[in-house]
Formats: sequence, structure tokens, C-alpha cells
Amino acid sequence: MLSRRLLLVACLILAGCGAPTTGGQPPRILLFDGSGTSPNDVTALRRLLEASHLDYATASSRELDAMSADKLGAYDLLIVPGGNFEEMGNRLAPETSAKIREAVQSGLNYLGVCAGGFIAGNSPYNGFNLTSGVQFGFYAIESQGIRKAAVPISVAGSPVADHYWEDGPQFTGWGDVVAKYPDSTPAIVEGRVGEGWVILTGTHPEAPENWRRGMKFATPVHENTAYAAALIEAALNGTRLPHF
Repeated sequence: MLSRRLLLVACLILAGCGAPTTGGQPPRILLFDGSGTSPNDVTALRRLLEASHLDYATASSRELDAMSADKLGAYDLLIVPGGNFEEMGNRLAPETSAKIREAVQSGLNYLGVCAGGFIAGNSPYNGFNLTSGVQFGFYAIESQGIRKAAVPISVAGSPVADHYWEDGPQFTGWGDVVAKYPDSTPAIVEGRVGEGWVILTGTHPEAPENWRRGMKFATPVHENTAYAAALIEAALNGTRLPHF
């Protein structure tokens, strides 16, 4: 553990990563906020991390490119938020995907939200390929011209909940299914990749109230954000969630 913390201190000094949020202790979480990420989703995730009293650092595309697999592995969790997965991948160096894959296989956990789920697969846009070649497509309503919606999600072991969805993926072909879309395709999945634990969500349970304008949700924001916090905790600690 000491060596991991020393590596992380070196990362903060040499690679320009964001500073720990409290107390001088190296953070366990790295939040990607580089090119292609949605500033609104980065903000939503930052607020959720801070409300959960979880320390984190941030990394831009340039900073992520500069990090070695060992420096990445000094963190316990990498979070990649929503946004434009094509731009995300294309603005990272090709070798960065390989470094992320190596770090996850060596024990770095990963949480991918929407675009962060797309890029975790075998995306042609410099995807991380944490999925042994599986490439993800959009949830089916995308083909109907729907770009965002309140979607009822069936969560294993829990009541159905309306989640905010915007151009998000479904995860057929990889992992254990934690939650399903109405057409039964996987909305949230989890699985082990080498020594790392990976959770991918095609929806945005972290979405704040102002994202809901013009849509009707049966599930209150506080229930969704509590679930989003549970996803972060499970990803951080490598905890298996109930699945179908």
C-alpha cells in the first residue's frame, strides 16, 4: 500500500493531476475531465463525490496521456463520465488506451458512465477494450430519433426506477447484468477484468434536477443520486452488485 501511495504522490507532482480534495492524503479516485467529456456531467459527478466525502483527483486528456500504467494503478478507481466518446478516444494518444487496459488488468477499478461505457468497449475511436473485443451500440430508442428521455430501468433486487438517459449505450455481450432497459437489453453491467473491477452504466443516475426539464420522472432525484453513489462505492471497493 505504501508503494501505491508513493506512486500517486509522484503522479500528482509530475503529471499535473488535480490535488487531493482533503487533508493531504492522496485520493483514491481519478476523475477524467478531458476532451470529449460533458462539463455538466463532470460537475454532477464532482458534486456527488464531494457529497459522499470521497477524495478525488482530476486528469485532462494531456495529463492522462502523460501517466504510466503504474501511476494510473496507484489509484483505486478511474471514473470516465458522459460526453462524446468519439472525441474522447480520438483526443487521447493511442498508447493511453493500452495503459488504461494494463492498469485495470493489474487492479485499477473502472466506472464508465454513458460515453465512459462506450469507450470501455472495443470502440473504433481508440476504445480501451476492457471487454475482450465486445463493442457496444446505442440503446434502441436512439434509432427512433430520441436523444434523451426518462427511461424506466429494472434494477436487480430493487424496484423499477426512472433514469435520465441521453444517447447512452446498451451492453449486450459483456458482464453480469445489474439493470435492464425496457427491451431487456443491459443498461448497467459489472465484471472483472484481470484484477480490476469494472462497472458500466448507459444511464445517468447522477443527473441533477435541472437535466429533467420537459420530462416526467416517477423517481425523485434523491433516489437516483443515492443509487449513483452506490455505483461509485461498488466500483471503488470492487463490490459485486445484485444482478440478473
